Amino acid sequence: MEYLVVIEKGESSYGAYVPDLPGCVAIGETRPKVLKLIREGIALHIEAMREAGEIVPPPTSKSEVVRIPAAKQSVRATAQLR
Repeated sequence: MEYLVVIEKGESSYGAYVPDLPGCVAIGETRPKVLKLIREGIALHIEAMREAGEIVPPPTSKSEVVRIPAAKQSVRATAQLR
């Protein structure tokens, strides 16, 4: 099975979660570390669900990258933001 994993960069670490497996999350100091941890977490999460007699949800989440042109800010607008 292939589950979508969302990875987010924080100020000092990375977080990851699986939308199709609520509660399946990981935190790591680096992107490779958080990917390793979430892989392990998915396996443990599914194993625990099965042991509890719960139905393991199939992977249904998908992702898409949406590109948009960079917004141009005027000098005036930038000054107002400060």
